[in-house]
Order: sequence, then C-alpha cells, then structure tokens
Amino acid sequence: MTNTARDLRTELHTDPDWWRGAVIYQIYPRSYQDSNGDGIGDLLGIVQRLPHIASLGVDAIWISPFFRSPMKDFGYDVSDYCDVDPMFGTLADFDALVAGARQLGIRIMIDLVLSHTSDQHAWFAESRKDRTNDKADWYVWADPKPDGTPPNNWLSIFGGSAWQWDTRREQYFLHNFLASQPDLNFHNEDVQQALLDVTRFWLDRGVDGFRLDTINFYFADKELRDNPALAPEKRNSTIAPSVNPYNHQEHLYSKNQPENLAFLQRFRALLDEYPGSTAVGEVGDAQRGLEILGEYTSGGDKVHMCYAFEFLEKNPLTAQKIVDVFNRVDRVAPDGWACWAYSNHDVERHASRWGLPDAAQRLYTTMMMCLRGSACLYQGEEFGYGEADVAFEDLQDPYGIEFWPEYKGRDGCRTPIVWEASNQNGGFSEGRPWLPVGHEHLHRAAAAQEDDPSSIVHHYRRAIAFRSAHDALSKGEINDLQATGPVLHFTRRHGGETIFCAFNLSDDAYTLDMAAGNWVQIAAELGSIGPGPDGKLHLGPWAPALALKV
Repeated sequence: MTNTARDLRTELHTDPDWWRGAVIYQIYPRSYQDSNGDGIGDLLGIVQRLPHIASLGVDAIWISPFFRSPMKDFGYDVSDYCDVDPMFGTLADFDALVAGARQLGIRIMIDLVLSHTSDQHAWFAESRKDRTNDKADWYVWADPKPDGTPPNNWLSIFGGSAWQWDTRREQYFLHNFLASQPDLNFHNEDVQQALLDVTRFWLDRGVDGFRLDTINFYFADKELRDNPALAPEKRNSTIAPSVNPYNHQEHLYSKNQPENLAFLQRFRALLDEYPGSTAVGEVGDAQRGLEILGEYTSGGDKVHMCYAFEFLEKNPLTAQKIVDVFNRVDRVAPDGWACWAYSNHDVERHASRWGLPDAAQRLYTTMMMCLRGSACLYQGEEFGYGEADVAFEDLQDPYGIEFWPEYKGRDGCRTPIVWEASNQNGGFSEGRPWLPVGHEHLHRAAAAQEDDPSSIVHHYRRAIAFRSAHDALSKGEINDLQATGPVLHFTRRHGGETIFCAFNLSDDAYTLDMAAGNWVQIAAELGSIGPGPDGKLHLGPWAPALALKV
C-alpha cells in the first residue's frame, strides 16, 4: 500500500468496527453515470455523482465488477482481476474514485468474483491446453462417464448441465453459471494463493473491503458426488426462477463444502493486516442461507458479515416473517452478523416485487434502518424505483433470454439511473444507453426530487441520519422482537440508550399497547407517532412509532 493510501485508510478507520451497522450503497457501474457518451456508465461517472452519494449519509459504496471482462455476464466473468475494463476507465480513474470518496468520508468496497473466471482468463487458457501444464489443475476438470455424458448430475444456475465439454483435454469443466464461466479449483493451494494475491492488490490500492460474490460456491465436492433430488415442497425460487430445473436439486455437493471455512480464515487473516478493512459474503442458498451465514461469520476469524436471501424473496415481508428470520438467526448465528438488503442487481426491485406504494416503501426503509445488522441499499431505490419494463428485443441478460417469458431476467433492475427528465436518456448519457432508460422512472428524476422536500430521496436521508445518530440502532442489541397482527415491534439497546420501534406493515390502521416504561416520542421527521391519550399506539397504515426510554 502506498503511504498516501495507508494514511487515508487510517484517517477513515478510527473505528475498526465501522462495518457493524454500516449502511452500504450498491452501485451497478454500467447504469450509474456515463462520463464519455458511449452509453455505458463508468468509474469517472461515479466520481461525478459522489456528492449525491455523500448526501445520503451512507458509510460505504459497493461497486459491482469493473475488471477486464468479455462481458458475457456483465463483469461477473473476469478475464483480468488486476485491471479495469476499458469500458469503465483505467486504474488511474479508480484511484481518483478512491481519493474522491475519501475526501467525502465514504469507504470503497468492490465486488470480488472468486469462485470462477471468464474462459478468456489467461489462467484458463493455459489450463485447457493439456492435462500436464502448470495450471492444469486450476479449474474443476473431470473425465466423462463411460457413455460420454457429464461426470455427475450437477446443474447450472443459468440452465442445463453444469459441465461443458472441452475438446482440447477431452474432459468436462465445471461451470455453476454460464459455460463461459469455468469454476476455479479451490482444492489447489496455488489457486487460493493467487486469489489472495488479487485481494492484496486491491487492498494496496486503497479499497476498504469486498463484497464476495457467491461465497458458498468456492469449493465443490472432491468426489463429485451426485446432488440428491429436492422435494417439491422445499423448492424456493429466490436463487433461481421456478421454471429453472436448478430448483429440483438439493445442492449438497456442488457448493457449501466444509473446506471453505479454512479458506475464509486465510482470507480474514489477510484483511486483518489492513486495519478497518471488511468483507460481506453473498450466500446463495435457498434452503440453508442463514445457517451458512452463521458458519461463515462465526468466531471473528472468517468474513465480517454475510447476507442471505430472506429479504430478497418474492413473498412480501410480514411482521411474523421478520420475527421468524431473526429468531432463526439467533439460533444459527448467535455470534454472527447479518447484512440485509431488499433489492440488488439480481432480483426484481422490491417496490414492484412486493407491490409497495410510496408510503410502504418509506416505512420499509425506516424499518431497515432500525433492524439489527448492516444494510445494503441498491442504486435507484432511494428514488422509489420499481422494476423497469424491458422489451425482449432490448434484453441483454443471458439469464432472461434463456427463460423468457416466464422469467424476464435481471435487466429490469439494471436500467440507467434517471438524473434529470429533460431527455429520453435521463441525464445518464449523451449517447444511446446500453439498456433503455425506464420510462416509468422519468417522473422520479433525481433533480425533481431534490427540489421536493417531501420526496422519497429525502426520506432516505432522514432515515439514514436517524440510524447514524443512535448507536442503539447501528450496534445495539435487539430485544422483545414480536409480531402483533401486522405490527412488528422491538427494542434496541446500547450503553444507556434504549429505543422502542414499532412498524405497521399493512394498509389498515392498528392499535398496539405501548411497551412498559417512560418513553419520549422521537423521529417525527420519519412520520413516527407517539401514544394517544389512552396510552396506546394508534398506528395508521404504514406508520412507525419510535420512542426513546427516559
């Protein structure tokens, strides 16, 4: 690390546990801001919009992949881990982004895709040459069965077999995603070291942390045993759409292997050399997500936090659902730390997924800022975006093209941000955007919302500021978590501060008894109400009640 990068990191990380309760803003760089008119967002575009990000009051930004890539999966197929793809800029542009963010008190986290590379990565080009080269064992290769079929029944999330035949080696290679995304062989120590070297490269460049893509996919079963069938009643379409046969298997052997824990300890040991650095893992498992979260964040010697998919599911979050999730976290991850998200670049935006009116979106945002754990916000949700309608002929996502029309893919949540409504490109680019701007987003242009004190973006600022002002919300315990009808209520406590929180997750009014004690209403700017003359909380539709114990 350069002295400048080290000084900046030290200055920003006076609290090494800043990540605990942090608010992290996810940027999908292709769609955030284009700085050069080619229709694709880039790193200097993010620099241009740093004042907006800082105005939200978030602690860090997570940037989806910007490494060199053939873009078959839009950057999640990496061909060079240590360089910026020219469509996003240069390493110098990345340095400028880090420096600009530092000046505004914002930390930088980047998306590391370690489970697989592009088939155009130099490692794979060498590995596929023959069975004896220096990197012959860097990927998961296997001989066919005697009849020439794949070595087992594993399936790709993107459809079909997870095995691709290679004529050079006359073997199959594993790909849990696209056939152009071969899986690395983590059983090889040299592979682990190469990936740790990549991690160090970016830490030395000044990054503050990583979002680890598909963290539970790193290892595959050494014996390549068949996955068992999954009973229909246990299937969950959060990870893959219901029309995808991937949901028909229990993925016992193709992911979630116990050897991963030792690698995560090596990864954490490296991060610990850089005070204040952190990592959040994406746990992609529809059945055991929270249990894996508990395993991977236990003991203080693996990743700092993980997020599972409980809040990214199709079914709306009810009060009872949240209680059930947190009770399960208490059982399986008593010393772990969760990071919650309602939306990201892989799922339908929650405003559409749950059919939320503006009032409900505001309440869910306030509730997120009051729940125990860290929080990820996805670009555009601060403007109240729902899913954009992208015509089939405009689709870019191979996932959506494969399963259309029952599943429309991920492009609807990836359309460009509308910064102004003065033209059809929404101020995103002077050229034709890589995905069409969502027409349904034009009336939610950032510029117009800035001028309206009642707009949802200002609510996001107020909710984040409320969380930041109270250690009980960012770092404290959560107690007395209950669902009473549609109302979720609990207390948060840290040091001498105790805050009571109640949220009516319905469009009907509801009356709730106030918790025992002396309470003072707070956060009126978030629509919080206090008890009525009868001492009860008369919660209107989508209304919160927030109070400080005195």
